[in-house]
Amino acid sequence: GLSGDGVSAARLTDQSFADFCTRTDLPDFDFIGLHGIWTWISKESHEVVVDFIRRKLRVGGVLYISYNTYPGWSDIAPVRQLLKRHVEVMASRGEPLFAGIDKGVEFLDQLMATNPSYMRAAPRAVEQAKSLAKNNKNYIAHEYLTKDWHTMYFAEFSELMEPAKVSFACSSHPLDAVDVINLTPEQQTLLNGIADPEFRESVRDYCVNQQFRRDLWVKGARKLNVYERADAIRRQRVILFMDRASVELKARGSLGEAALHAHIYNPLLDHLADGAAHTVADLEAAGRAAGITDHQVFSAIQILVGMGVLQVAQDPALIEAAKPDCARLNALLVSRADTRPQVDYLASPVTGGGIPVSRFQQLFVAAIADGAATPQAWAAHAWARIEALGQKLLKDGQLVEAAEENLAELTRQAEEFQAKRLPVLRALGIV
Repeated sequence: GLSGDGVSAARLTDQSFADFCTRTDLPDFDFIGLHGIWTWISKESHEVVVDFIRRKLRVGGVLYISYNTYPGWSDIAPVRQLLKRHVEVMASRGEPLFAGIDKGVEFLDQLMATNPSYMRAAPRAVEQAKSLAKNNKNYIAHEYLTKDWHTMYFAEFSELMEPAKVSFACSSHPLDAVDVINLTPEQQTLLNGIADPEFRESVRDYCVNQQFRRDLWVKGARKLNVYERADAIRRQRVILFMDRASVELKARGSLGEAALHAHIYNPLLDHLADGAAHTVADLEAAGRAAGITDHQVFSAIQILVGMGVLQVAQDPALIEAAKPDCARLNALLVSRADTRPQVDYLASPVTGGGIPVSRFQQLFVAAIADGAATPQAWAAHAWARIEALGQKLLKDGQLVEAAEENLAELTRQAEEFQAKRLPVLRALGIV
């Protein structure tokens, strides 16, 4: 929506899909996004959502949607079913949900100890069952215990989307487009020989055993020609998202971990280490000076974005427009970092998105905003807020008892924050 001064403003609502999607006061949308939604809602809600996309997504608009998919869930869907059923049937009346989850996970351990034939036939199910004990219980409740759970093949999802008049564009995860870390040469040859793009995507899911899709769909897509595409890419801006010295030249895909060529990546990362946003054209020029081709530069940028090392940066005018709202939101979040630490992100006007910032780092940000100038002062500021709540730090899994030890640990973290994280948060417009 738009606020009175014409600046984009978020409008949050709490309505069912049926109620929201039938409202008459909604504009047409350039973007519609559904994350953690599709798999866990009813088939009736699927129909409502598809109809909403058909009516309200503008021509040329983009749909982002994620969902659980086969064949990746084939082995482990039965684990989900058994855990859900155990919680429903075996939990005591009135028992807290988390206690029921603990008992369900314990039962799965007991089942695996009997070496059932299913687990022998589906070794990934054993891995999944064992991992549940380490997972956040809120995640388990959402992923495994919902009333509705509709995992589907890409082809099934594509058919459901036909009435919405959208077509598949690509995965939203950049590393998915890097064939060398996801597909064997034989798989690449097979896929390149499939003319139909949606059937090719279905076959690719089998090659990588896809479990979770994160896709972009477009209504009325018009492809750029090679010159338009090159120009659009060169105007794109990116910014370093982490401390330069902390970047590891390793990328992970479906085939495992791959080492990145230092002679290509290091010159680009060194150029980006100034904390400024750079266009792809600027990075191409820096690459040429280091003997790197434009194609190698673009491939490296794609991989670095996929790794989370780089983030896409907004245009300067959009950054300026976003600064006041981001500052207000961040001030609210850091003011609650002691009492409501669940939100471990702050808003960046540079990227237009959320940036991971831990609880203690948020307390340091609050201290800086209050005028504290040194790591020692940030630590003292943070400890005062934590101590007032009767809380103490954990170090190596152990509670830190003495006040001076708590302060020393916070000081160590503040010094590390100053050296590695603070410059990045400044570059991203958060501090």
